[in-house]
Amino acid sequence: MEATSFTKLALIFCLFMGLWSEDSRVAAAPSACSRIECPSYDVVYSGKDYEIHRYDASHTTWISTSPIPGNSLTVSTALGFLPLFAYIQGANNRKQKIEMTAPVLTQVSPTSGSFLKSAYKVNFFLPKANQANPPTSTAVHPQKWTKTYAAVRQFSGFVMDNTVKDQVAALQASIKGSQWESAIQKSHGGNLTYAVAQYNSPFEFANRVNEIWFTFEQ
Repeated sequence: MEATSFTKLALIFCLFMGLWSEDSRVAAAPSACSRIECPSYDVVYSGKDYEIHRYDASHTTWISTSPIPGNSLTVSTALGFLPLFAYIQGANNRKQKIEMTAPVLTQVSPTSGSFLKSAYKVNFFLPKANQANPPTSTAVHPQKWTKTYAAVRQFSGFVMDNTVKDQVAALQASIKGSQWESAIQKSHGGNLTYAVAQYNSPFEFANRVNEIWFTFEQ
């Protein structure tokens, strides 16, 4: 498919998501993880409205885009989704199809601490069967995590740029003054870096689960 067609599809995907949004937080395991593979983790701390997760370093490899510059998480996620989906559909050196997983994870690195201009890296979690030796591609690349922790806050509805800002601010407030805040700041040099995890297809309207992640090492 031509690049212009990919771009049109991405924008339609983004606009479709933007029609449905709510920012109420939920407290449930993502239902998608009962149907498809998700990263495994241990809960090392449970707060009032967040958890600290420790992800398994031996099975936490993602397939990732290069950073996408922009000022919209939803648009950048839609654009990054396309080469990742092509990759798992066989656009790789082995022409191998790979199972869909969850979540679609968008890592966000705002420029100069601002939400106005950021770099977005979109990621699919690789199934355990493909972790050790994933197919290669010129469009996307593997990203292997070491032992990684994350402060995680859930929220429901469809992800929109304005609700993400509110959810990031809420998680910042929740961890303020805690040992987790200092560990997160140390890992990212004091910069506001976070990730947005989306577990559901855009065609699922009920019981949607999204998460804000502040990742760190300890």
